[in-house]
Amino acid sequence: MKVARIYMRVSTDEQDLTRQSAIVESTRTAGFYIAGVYREKASGARADRAELLRMIGDLQPGEIVVAEKIDRISRLPLVEAEKLVASIRDTGARLAIPGVVDLSELAAEADGIAKIVLESVQDMLLRLALQMARDDYEDRRERQRQGIELAKNAGRYTGRKANTKVHERIVAMRTAGHSILEVARLAGCSASQVKRIWTLHNQAQARAPAIHAGI
Repeated sequence: MKVARIYMRVSTDEQDLTRQSAIVESTRTAGFYIAGVYREKASGARADRAELLRMIGDLQPGEIVVAEKIDRISRLPLVEAEKLVASIRDTGARLAIPGVVDLSELAAEADGIAKIVLESVQDMLLRLALQMARDDYEDRRERQRQGIELAKNAGRYTGRKANTKVHERIVAMRTAGHSILEVARLAGCSASQVKRIWTLHNQAQARAPAIHAGI
């Protein structure tokens, strides 16, 4: 039986995971049993994504990881991206990503020089896809920086508004005793974001008595 685990990611709360959900049906249609679907809202430029780490921990030998595009898995710098992919491969699983040619089955059946060549070509294609995902991320960041600079110069930039609903959920779950990783998974964000929001909350709580005392 062919077994797949599906990973879906968006970067912000304004984006939607619904569009990526079509890969669930297409994976079933391709004859795979879906052992898990992992959804989260976090930057692909971070390796500490709660659902990604949970998926890697769940992977079994022979399973495949399905994602809409390679940048759903990683927008990390190439060295870090290769480490992330290696952590997936070390479980005995493999990636199946549209746009990245999968030669793993051919390589497994080949011998000698042919096997070495196929594996080398596979690694080269994957490395190229990972680098392109990172380049696209950096291009977007640069365009964003330029846009902010232009808005500042025109007096129109007001900064990014905090998502108060997500912040409130994080504070409520941390107050209830949930761990940082558990909160990150439930809130669909990174562990570092949970730490930051929880720290800001504690700082605000610490300032409150001083304000009331007239200090």
